[in-house]
Amino acid sequence: MRSFVTMESGKRYVLLFVLILFSFVRDISTSVTHYSIPEEMKEGSVVANLATDLSLDVKTLNQRKMRLDIIANKKYLDVNKETGELYIVEKIDREYICNTKSSASCYLRLEVILENPVRIFNIEVEIMDMNDNAPQFRRDVIYLDISEATPKGERFSLSNAVDPDIGSNSVKTYHLSESEHFNIEVQTGREGSKFAELILKKALDREQRAVHNLILTAVDGGTPARSGTASVIVRVLDTNDNTPIFEKLSLIVKILENSPIGSLVIHLNATDLDEGSNSEITYSYSLYTSEKTQDTFNLNPSTGEITVKGMLNYEDFRIYDMELIATDHGANSLSGQCTIKILVEDMNDNHPEISIKSFQSPVNENIELDTVIAVVSVSDKDSGDNGVVDLHIPDNMPFKLRESSDNYYELVVSEPLDREKVPEYDITFTVTDRGSPPLSDNETMTLELLDVNDNVPQFPQSFSTIRVMENNAPGALLSSLTAFDPDLHENQYLVYFILEKEIANTSMSMLFSINPENGNLYALKTFDYEIEKEFLFHIEARDSGSPPLSSNVTVHIIIVDQNDNAPVIVSPWRAHGSVVEEKIPRSTDKGSLVAKVIALDTDSVHNSRITYQFLQVTDATLFSLDQYNGEIRTMRMFSYRDPRHQRLVVVAKDNGEPALSATVTIKLSTVETVVKAYSDMTEVPLEYDIFSDLNLYLVIGLGSVSFLLLITILVTIVLKCQKPKPSKAAPPCRNSVISERNSTIADSTLVSNDAYWYSLFLAETRKGKLVVRQPVPKGSRYIVSSIPRGTGLTDTSDSAASTLQVGMQYTYLFL
Repeated sequence: MRSFVTMESGKRYVLLFVLILFSFVRDISTSVTHYSIPEEMKEGSVVANLATDLSLDVKTLNQRKMRLDIIANKKYLDVNKETGELYIVEKIDREYICNTKSSASCYLRLEVILENPVRIFNIEVEIMDMNDNAPQFRRDVIYLDISEATPKGERFSLSNAVDPDIGSNSVKTYHLSESEHFNIEVQTGREGSKFAELILKKALDREQRAVHNLILTAVDGGTPARSGTASVIVRVLDTNDNTPIFEKLSLIVKILENSPIGSLVIHLNATDLDEGSNSEITYSYSLYTSEKTQDTFNLNPSTGEITVKGMLNYEDFRIYDMELIATDHGANSLSGQCTIKILVEDMNDNHPEISIKSFQSPVNENIELDTVIAVVSVSDKDSGDNGVVDLHIPDNMPFKLRESSDNYYELVVSEPLDREKVPEYDITFTVTDRGSPPLSDNETMTLELLDVNDNVPQFPQSFSTIRVMENNAPGALLSSLTAFDPDLHENQYLVYFILEKEIANTSMSMLFSINPENGNLYALKTFDYEIEKEFLFHIEARDSGSPPLSSNVTVHIIIVDQNDNAPVIVSPWRAHGSVVEEKIPRSTDKGSLVAKVIALDTDSVHNSRITYQFLQVTDATLFSLDQYNGEIRTMRMFSYRDPRHQRLVVVAKDNGEPALSATVTIKLSTVETVVKAYSDMTEVPLEYDIFSDLNLYLVIGLGSVSFLLLITILVTIVLKCQKPKPSKAAPPCRNSVISERNSTIADSTLVSNDAYWYSLFLAETRKGKLVVRQPVPKGSRYIVSSIPRGTGLTDTSDSAASTLQVGMQYTYLFL
């Protein structure tokens, strides 16, 4: 690039000076500065210091606007104006810049231009080649087709490899992978290029190896050396050099007489190792095969199958000889031979025969072992092994065959028979000869078994529990107790009945009934849980066989309770619909026991659980009622404002669903009296004599009545003990109770171990009767009977004494 300095056109002497100066500069720049660098230098690498080499002042490079122009190429190089160094801007690829191998040299031409004054320097940078390219074949796979008849020493040209590098870095030699049939020879071309020729050093055989896979490697002369590879696939072309070969040169074949036409005798298979048309084979008879043989057997020329063409008869012709030829389809066809001998064998063409001489059916299922059921004879018209016969029956049957004489067999029982498991047997007699293939015949007979009463009726369970709700309707169906008998006819017909058993002098047949035909069990009466809670008896099922067989089932009837009994108030006792009148001192302390309500319920434990509550009360602040034990106590002391008469209505409810209840009305009257009630005293001091003359007479009379009643009870108990003991306890008496802290009921009595069980005694005054409740010594137990007023009955104790010890022994009476 050229720079011109222009001056004012009017001043010619200046223009002339510039022209002279420019001419001077051009003369100086004709010299060329030469550098050599290797290709592929890293970016930023310094090539040379131009300021030093060109004798330039580094400090003036920026002022003189130094620049670098690359002629006809990219800007691979640049100059540092601060240091004057020429450095690499972009990696240089020699093969890209100089893509021809016609010249061994490759240059980059540059111009360094400066101003003030203008100077131009020519620079040549020679790019030196490096071995940065590996040899490369134009094709990765080279295919060669070589006939197996090619003589050894034959040469075959191979594609040469190309290396963009030059000189010693270009392709130097070739190598071939190891092979017993091939090697290579490296040749040099006009321009010094290297190429390889493949040489056949050993004859090829396609039948041994049809394809040869070789690896051709090209190696350059660089350091380190680089290489490239190509696959050489040699395909060996076939020639017709192999004759067809049979598997065996001589064969012996056996065939049965009477074989159907078209039956396959043998399938010949000749092989030719060649390929294509050279391996295609045609089969034919030779001239040495007789016309009789060719008329009897057919030969398929394409497949080599020999089939039956005419009838075969062992008695007419037994041996057939033939010679076969296999010929290929090559240009110069080759052939192979094979001889075959066909032997006709005798055929087992007569079936054995079977004859049933005797057969007994039906028979009883309890027939004895080794009893003869049938007699059978067998025969076969053939001779030799074809005439030897065997008779057999199925293995899974309880019978066996026993040979009695020549070709006669007896069928006997070998295992016990059971009609309930197998009612009849289809016995198949099969006779088979020993021919090849064996022939057989069979005949089937049916043996029926007669039933014997050998099975006991069976209930599903040996024990049956039936729950019956009390208050049931008479005649209600309770359950169906059905047994099963696997026998037949009359041996299967069952009759049901109840085994007689008395409970409390009552027969089971009076309580229950069973249908003798179907086993339906019915109730004959209405049951009451409070009287009868359960029944245990047996039901028998008996068949109608001879002799009859039977079994029984144990039946457990459980009566289920219903809440059908209302609570009964037993204390305080009162006549039906009457009001209980009680008197208490007005000075009674807070918390004192006023009355105790006791109710009984004869239902089951769950339904008989009783709770108490006030239904009506004159003053709710005066009295409290314990809902579990029925005790009525004062909540405070009486005041002068409280009325003298208090009316309490107490309801006792059970725990049934729906709940039943009973009520009692207690009328309390407060009196002014000197009689004191002590919570811990053991005797009651009275201000006056309790026993008046009238009461004395009354005690004597009541004692006499009580004595007579006791005698009557003892006599009754003695008479009861002489009768059979009932299965269940007698129903509880609703008049007697035993009261206990937790109100538990046992043996129809209410027992109390509470330290505060309140006895009732009578204190008579001239003004009337007063009932006073008072504690007794801790640990005492009592039986209290609720009786109507006006009658007398003595309280009894579990201890030996029948009187209440309160300081001294007294007998207290309920009046």
